Amino acid sequence: MKRVNVMLSGMVLALSGTVHAADLMAGKAAFETKGCVACHGTDAATSVAPMYPILAGQHDDYLKHALMAYVRGARNAPPSANIRKNPIMALQVQNLTPADIDNISAWLATLPSVLSHRRQ
Repeated sequence: MKRVNVMLSGMVLALSGTVHAADLMAGKAAFETKGCVACHGTDAATSVAPMYPILAGQHDDYLKHALMAYVRGARNAPPSANIRKNPIMALQVQNLTPADIDNISAWLATLPSVLSHRRQ
């Protein structure tokens, strides 16, 4: 049992080195400079039109998943690859790096909105 615990501890340490913490200020800057505000609004909670979703307060893992699905859709991945096709978002995601996606998603998740729910 002790050997298993040591192995698991080693795996956790090895994996923790590959995870990078999101940079919230970089996420805010990317959101403001990469065209996101044009449709989703400066606060990400007041979209310029009802067809554009509220992003503020959304779960960061959902936002990452959605953005990566737009990336796959823009690259014409097969439908089995979990894609999203949208002509506007296809252009927008071309300007985003994987770090931008992580940072923007993390920053949006911290914003207050009707979607946000904080545990006490």
